Amino acid sequence: MNCPFCHHTESKVIDSRDSAEGEIIRRRRECEKCGERFTTYERLEQVYPAVIKKDARRENFDPKKILEGVRKACEKRPVPIATLEDLVHKASVWVQEQETEEIESKKIGLKVMELLHDLDEVAYVRFASVYRSFEDLGEFMKELKDLLGKQKSG
Repeated sequence: MNCPFCHHTESKVIDSRDSAEGEIIRRRRECEKCGERFTTYERLEQVYPAVIKKDARRENFDPKKILEGVRKACEKRPVPIATLEDLVHKASVWVQEQETEEIESKKIGLKVMELLHDLDEVAYVRFASVYRSFEDLGEFMKELKDLLGKQKSG
């Protein structure tokens, strides 16, 4: 780490603190040459696989897109934004755990549907209706019947 005052390359850490739920580390440093103190912040770089879209295009994984989709599905539902952010975090962690350079958007969508199913069934049906692009009412009704059947047996 270069000193911002004298540009010397050696400094020592005199204090470290975690912040932002452990995702950022704040370090107080002291230059070994001039003795000036300065603060640095370290953040873990998130590396996600590329997403293969339905039309075979590739794009960077963006957790904000998942949040946007689940917010729409949860409109006028009693689901706090913090809960949706937690769902997005779980989906993002799952994507990283796949340890692959590319992942199909279909797989991500299925994971989000699974998480939504456990959270709010109405939001799940809304998300599924857009995500799965039901071709006709029969397919949509089958999904609803499957969901209702799981409710009765559960």
